Amino acid sequence: MAITVHCDIVSAEQEIFNGAVTSLVAAGDYGDLGIMPGHAPLLTTLQPGPVRVVKENGDEEFIFVSGGFLEVQPHRVTVLANTAIRARDLDEEAALKAKQHAQELLANQKPDVDYSRATAELAEAMARLRTIQQFRHQ
Repeated sequence: MAITVHCDIVSAEQEIFNGAVTSLVAAGDYGDLGIMPGHAPLLTTLQPGPVRVVKENGDEEFIFVSGGFLEVQPHRVTVLANTAIRARDLDEEAALKAKQHAQELLANQKPDVDYSRATAELAEAMARLRTIQQFRHQ
């Protein structure tokens, strides 16, 4: 039996994952974070991107989070996400359209464009596509 830690992944709308995991990888502010049982306590913000969970039985699950917080305690890992969606439920066509729209906004140098919002939309669309890509290659 593998050594595990309990993991909860929740968003404002729903609890998306609850169970024992052998590892978790998420996109932190300074790069990807790998969490395994026995990890030191930690509280950090998350960037939009995939969260890869390896369950007790070895199965992997990919979940897109649009940002939020990751808390590691001795026997529990909690992801509090703004939005959390299982990778299999992501719409690739919508993500590609959102990416294209954000790129067009950034390319058109109009005075009424909110560039920080367009940049954030581009980052989220790219993160959704990265999550879909990792899910396909598991």
